Amino acid sequence: VDNQEEEQQQHVHGSFNRTDAYEQPQKPKWLKVQPAGDHINVSDFSRLQSDLRGLKLNTVCEEARCPNIGECWGGGTATIMLMGDTCTRGCRFCNIKTARSPPPLDQDEPHNVAKAIAQWGLKYVVLTSVDRDDREDGGSEHLAETVRNLRKFAPELLIEMLAPDFQ
Repeated sequence: VDNQEEEQQQHVHGSFNRTDAYEQPQKPKWLKVQPAGDHINVSDFSRLQSDLRGLKLNTVCEEARCPNIGECWGGGTATIMLMGDTCTRGCRFCNIKTARSPPPLDQDEPHNVAKAIAQWGLKYVVLTSVDRDDREDGGSEHLAETVRNLRKFAPELLIEMLAPDFQ
């Protein structure tokens, strides 16, 4: 009985070491995301952003509002998104803009992507794209032209293409 009374008193007086569900416990440093541009390599981030804007290129990083953009761009990494910034599908899990009739494809994009990648001196690049159901070939020729240009500008480059389903 004494033990039970003591436990009840400790509970009433708050001497139990427990975590309140509404309390803000300290999060580990690795879990916190630094805002874009707040990284050690802010110059890499700024250079990449400037190059992308100048060449009118899109990244899934920006379009999908990825919270890790600062970490990737600060390290000189980006995933290039081909065929514009507007998709013809409206997937609920995705944050990319959608439209039934997106703007026409930028015919300079395959050349501009290759130029940027070669300029950055990358050894590996990831390419992805929006779905373009408004195009008869789904944009496959545009993607193929981009890869051909990359091979011309950077023959040793490893290319990972995350292509749409073309359906």
